[in-house]
Amino acid sequence: GVVWCYIPMADHAGGADGATEDVGGFVKLISSDDFEFVVERRFAMVSGTIKAMLTGNFSESKGEARFPEIRGEVLERVVQYFHHKLKYHNSRVPIPDFPVPPELSLDMLLAANFLDC
Repeated sequence: GVVWCYIPMADHAGGADGATEDVGGFVKLISSDDFEFVVERRFAMVSGTIKAMLTGNFSESKGEARFPEIRGEVLERVVQYFHHKLKYHNSRVPIPDFPVPPELSLDMLLAANFLDC
């Protein structure tokens, strides 16, 4: 499969309240169509589901999570949302809307519900 590396920009720092506790390293998120997204662990932890997978007694706790129900195009937008959410965590400025293409709306809603983010 094709490998996508999504490494965040430096201005995407977490909040001061510890919401991005020290969870260093990277994790690999794999879509149903075998696209791989390598992201900083702290960004992936925005998802309650991924956080539980990575910190529990699951095979995913080794740093790799496969999502057979989420296509690569959707998982890419989800990863972008993780960055958006942390960038504006505890922001004192108006938070801009996160754009979702209409054709991905339903898939994004389902993925967000499943991933608890």
